[in-house]
Amino acid sequence: MNRPTFDDVVAARPLVDRHLPKTPLIKVWPLSQWLGCDYHAKCENCQPVGAFKVRGGVNLVGTLGEEERRRGVISASTGNHGQSIAFAGRIFGVRVLIYAPAENVNPLKLQAMRDLGAEVRLHGRNFDEAREEVERVAAREGLRYIHTANEPKLIAGVGTMGIEILEDLPDPDVIIVPVGAGSGACGIGIVTKKLRPQTRVIGVQSERAPAVWHAWKERHLKPWPTMETVHEGLATRVPFELTTTILRDVLDDFILVSDEEINEAIRLLARHAKQVAEGAGAAALAAAIKLRGQLQGRKVVGILSGGNIPLDRYAAVLAGQSARSPS
Repeated sequence: MNRPTFDDVVAARPLVDRHLPKTPLIKVWPLSQWLGCDYHAKCENCQPVGAFKVRGGVNLVGTLGEEERRRGVISASTGNHGQSIAFAGRIFGVRVLIYAPAENVNPLKLQAMRDLGAEVRLHGRNFDEAREEVERVAAREGLRYIHTANEPKLIAGVGTMGIEILEDLPDPDVIIVPVGAGSGACGIGIVTKKLRPQTRVIGVQSERAPAVWHAWKERHLKPWPTMETVHEGLATRVPFELTTTILRDVLDDFILVSDEEINEAIRLLARHAKQVAEGAGAAALAAAIKLRGQLQGRKVVGILSGGNIPLDRYAAVLAGQSARSPS
């Protein structure tokens, strides 16, 4: 695989801009005062599918060759990636088949993929089992397999977030990015290291799904034996080669937060930013709270990567209860 470059992100920008809005970067005043820094939220929950990944889907599907479009595409997803591919498939008239795990899946995201025209099949207990089935089906049915992370066009597309951030806030000191498979952190990191290398890019993952954190820290690609977070946007058990390799070059730090800390960040974003955040979308704020002592007086951007949280889980989190897996 060729690693995506800053020029690839620049090339993706016109296509992404043609089909998607520029999302707001808002300074959250109450959180800024509490944290002792200028805290800005990049609101990717305002995308048409409620999450940042649609940028990559539009860039990849929109640049497929005629033969690949005719064959159709297939991928595995716990939700936001699948929505991004389904949205792009609808725009460009491409058949989309998505495999999702049959257990602990977000029903809101499943229905959204179907509403966008994707055929959704359930398989396995988790994302990795669904992904392994996709690889078999893609070969059998002749579909273009879209990997959730090892796709340069996906990373280049989501990297347009980084360009937008630096247009609106040219001198951030820190950008905090949630990490599931890692495409968002890779794209933002590529842009930031080119345009403002003095800005620190920090990744954050749930301590109950720390596979990529271990792979980054210990420099390997071994699966982690457990994946227990309820926040499916962070629920990765297997680190992927392309994104993990890029993360080693673009992340200045990488921290873990608890699911309870993420839940508190969901509540704080609702109360003080008036924003709906799923667990992955709130992880950046959870990290900022954990790093509070290091962020004093700094300009900080937290990526609110998505807002696709089931209403019953959202209500439970807002009420101060433990988040539970969707039924």
